[in-house]
Amino acid sequence: MTPLKNLPSHGRSRTPRLVFLGLMAAAALAPAAAMAQGQKVFRIGVTQIVSHAALDADEKGFEVGLATSGFKEGVNVIYIRRNAEGDLAAADTIAREFVSEKVDLIHAIATPTTQAVMRTGTRIPVVFSSVTDPVLAEIVPSDSAAGQKTGTHVTGVSDLWPVRLQFETYARAVPQAKTWGTLYNPKESNSLSHIRAMREAANNLGLTLVEATVDNSEEVGQAAAWLAGRVQAITLTSDNTTAAKLDAIARVCDQHKIALFAGDVDSVVRGAVMAYGLDYFLVGYSAGRKAALVLKGIRPGDVPWGPVEVFSLVINTRAARAQGVTIPPELMARADKVLN
Repeated sequence: MTPLKNLPSHGRSRTPRLVFLGLMAAAALAPAAAMAQGQKVFRIGVTQIVSHAALDADEKGFEVGLATSGFKEGVNVIYIRRNAEGDLAAADTIAREFVSEKVDLIHAIATPTTQAVMRTGTRIPVVFSSVTDPVLAEIVPSDSAAGQKTGTHVTGVSDLWPVRLQFETYARAVPQAKTWGTLYNPKESNSLSHIRAMREAANNLGLTLVEATVDNSEEVGQAAAWLAGRVQAITLTSDNTTAAKLDAIARVCDQHKIALFAGDVDSVVRGAVMAYGLDYFLVGYSAGRKAALVLKGIRPGDVPWGPVEVFSLVINTRAARAQGVTIPPELMARADKVLN
């Protein structure tokens, strides 16, 4: 639970509009200057399934990871950023676009977008991040375990959550809660993998788990309201569809005094009581460092893939008050960060 030290900050300050435009103009000219000096400019296609706090932090971390390795936007890197906005068909279109454009490397953020890239059959180097189970998703070979080389054109970083430990921690926060709810999109294979682990954890803890499924982000608020009349607490999976609408879930939980728990620390500031999980900036940062090795000439298949195994406990006391939760002193003492 000890955070990594000496990593670059992922906060962004606001820049006045005129200064921002000037920086953009300078960045546009920089690749030409680099080429004039004989320095190769790499084009990186970034495909993201949807915008939410965790995946946005992933993207920032990736770019910082590359920059600290000598690959900086506007100097020797051009990013082509695309967001599928939760549309799986759009993810396929974006993947084909990058193949057609013959980018030098593809950064695929989350399971659905990485699978879309794999479906193209491309041999362009691919670095994935925020993929829960790369083996189950058929992104890496079935005989490739975490920490091993894939031998293919793919490497990356998994965001597998410690589901059992999370559930145990959250249950200590609300020991009176015996019926728990969760919601997810069954079209996301990462969510299916996670829900299986969640069912097992609930069963081992003697808890009842009530599941609500959604087909798209517009159904999330309604599904959360449906759960509100049936459960005493809600815990989320690594589901991108629901994470994109976490604010809507938090509003329902505030209204009905139901404790809400997340698995990524970026979601705590948005209304979850706590998360014992990953900092997605570090997920992206690790992927960026792997991408730097690829751009330096190492085959992706020779760069081991694996998870980021740094977890933190973050608590939001404002959300706890809003949802009628009294955080036990022992959890407050364990917290790596407390938000108010």
